[in-house]
Amino acid sequence: MIKYIGSKRTLIPVILEAVRRAANAHSVIDLFSGTSRVGHALKAAGYRVLSNDHNAYAVTLARCYVQADAEDVIDDVRKLVRELNAVNGAPGYFTETFCVKSRFFQPKNGERIDAIREAIAVKGLGPELEAVMLVSLMEAADRVDSTTGLQMAYLKTWAPRAYNDLELRVPEVLPRARHGKGQATGLEALEAVKLLEADVAYIDPPYNQHSYLGNYHVWESLVKWDKPEVYGVACKRLDVRQRQSVFNSRPQFAGIMRQLLASVRAPVLVVSFNNEGYLAREEMESMLAALWNGEGKVTTIENDFKRYVGAQIGIHNPQGEKVGTVSHLRNKEFVYVVSRDDLSARLAPMSRPRRGQLSLFDGDKARAVDGGA
Repeated sequence: MIKYIGSKRTLIPVILEAVRRAANAHSVIDLFSGTSRVGHALKAAGYRVLSNDHNAYAVTLARCYVQADAEDVIDDVRKLVRELNAVNGAPGYFTETFCVKSRFFQPKNGERIDAIREAIAVKGLGPELEAVMLVSLMEAADRVDSTTGLQMAYLKTWAPRAYNDLELRVPEVLPRARHGKGQATGLEALEAVKLLEADVAYIDPPYNQHSYLGNYHVWESLVKWDKPEVYGVACKRLDVRQRQSVFNSRPQFAGIMRQLLASVRAPVLVVSFNNEGYLAREEMESMLAALWNGEGKVTTIENDFKRYVGAQIGIHNPQGEKVGTVSHLRNKEFVYVVSRDDLSARLAPMSRPRRGQLSLFDGDKARAVDGGA
């Protein structure tokens, strides 16, 4: 899957075990699905997963990894991957924007992306098959990009992987989960909680002021293929400035999070948050305990992780000069489990602090050219 800040790759065993211990569940809501790494793991474990995210690239990932089932699409995907890998490159919007005006990709790969994306667009594929092919292209592009894993900036010098040739692969589409077909929706979280209902809700909201649309604007433009006007060094979509999430606002976060939690239609909530976010552990525990008229019983699982490489290489200005130092190299990820029932005994073996590395970014040791807000 794509490199992603906040990815729960190494936290997935903890999340899965928390869900398993907390409830005899058949279905799980994934309210802020992102890459769908968690949703994919839940589906593999047999749960019916209801994924939601308001960004188009994230909905596409969920449609591939949660909603689409291998028995329905995989034969066509294999044929299309072979066909599209033979397509010759042709420069277009993607090459001009992300290889010439900015330096996210080598032009040879930008031209292939342009040509393959246009070929997908004219095929008139069904929603699930199209999503799988777009994910194949997105992941192929991710393997040859030149960033630290965020698209707010690109590296001052080319990452070694950027010289590789773009190649599509068949995504790891799973067979249908034993508890039922998954679902992908693209709603704002406050709207999604009014419609989605399940045995467990997994909630992993944004932690800070940086929007995921801004962090991954290239994927949004690749998926939507609307060829938008852009701004700044990083050639961000104009709607990065316009589509501001209340969850990225410090003054609004506590109130909107409280409103969201009170609206969730599930008897058990599993919430991920870390110590760099807008709410301290004590504040989150208090907010969760207030659910169900103060009857919420909260168990907190603490995990200590190494920060992602972009936070380790330092702070640089647009000229690539180091202008600041990193304050800390590790953070704490908390998994909060709350329900009306006291689950502490079931979750006790998990509640001791764990150490590990929560970093998907392979970390080219080079400076990043900042793309601004």
